[in-house]
Amino acid sequence: MLFKTSQNGFLDSFLQPIIGSILFVLLSTPVSAYTIYVSSEKDNKITVIDGDSLKVVDEVSVGERPRGIALSNDGKTLYICTSDADHIEVLDLQTMKVTHTLPSGPDPELLVIGPQDKYLYAANEDDNMVTMVDIEKRVKVTEIQVGVEPEGMGISPDGKWLVNTSETTNMAHFINLQNMKVEDNVLVDQRPRVAQFSNDGKQVWVSSEIGGTVSVIDTQSRKILKKIKFKIPGIHKDLIQPVGIKITDDGKQAFIALGPAARVAVIDTSSFEIEKYLLVGQRVWNLAFSPDEKFVFTTNGVSNDVSVIDVGRLKVKKSIRVGRLPWGIVVRQ
Repeated sequence: MLFKTSQNGFLDSFLQPIIGSILFVLLSTPVSAYTIYVSSEKDNKITVIDGDSLKVVDEVSVGERPRGIALSNDGKTLYICTSDADHIEVLDLQTMKVTHTLPSGPDPELLVIGPQDKYLYAANEDDNMVTMVDIEKRVKVTEIQVGVEPEGMGISPDGKWLVNTSETTNMAHFINLQNMKVEDNVLVDQRPRVAQFSNDGKQVWVSSEIGGTVSVIDTQSRKILKKIKFKIPGIHKDLIQPVGIKITDDGKQAFIALGPAARVAVIDTSSFEIEKYLLVGQRVWNLAFSPDEKFVFTTNGVSNDVSVIDVGRLKVKKSIRVGRLPWGIVVRQ
């Protein structure tokens, strides 16, 4: 009984079904809370932002020059490329403490996690290698020779292919994760930075920072379907430098960070046409979606903040002050 009432029990019989329905709705409604993690390479910190309030709630000191960060598939662990420390740091997200390190080559910049959290793959900028690490055993499994200054690391949705970009060689390298061999090299424009697969795995998008373009590559034929160019009134073309890429789960829109242009380009993926340029903070680097894809968050390396983009309205909602030189960003639900 939820209530004590008169002997006829009228209120009990009237209110209990209603309250029961309300409780059912509350208990069955998914929790939308999420957390944003940002690496700041100048401060050697991970900044923690609450997704509901969009306020900084914590800062964690890590190794020297943290850049690329990635979440484990179970959402319990954050892996951090501490580039000047020459290793990967492992941050337990329950205790918010670094528990141990994983081996990498010199100057790891970006990394991705394979299926079942078994292997980690890191791009080591200073030795032209991609390192494969066994996460549980904490050992280096193998290294794959790629082009000069490797950075971008995009893993296919099925976990079978890894695309690495080499900034000086100007190539996207297709690595077969079954045999750990480079099976194709696709020439793109100057200084490729990020590789991002579409959710269906049919395309991989590669940003070329100095070339000022994004190449859309067909993953089967390894042919470039389209080179997307950018033009912003009042901004010199040399300042339009694509870096971060995020594609919506439905594959309909892509968001591209344009570096010193302080803009994010919104692209219709069916036509490859630019829908809009959004003004964000200075030197926009990387991007992450909220779990429901209602927002895009950007790291702005010179203005030291994170811009919050409302995806439905295609407007910047606010900025959040973080550490110096924010670089990597991920979102955990």
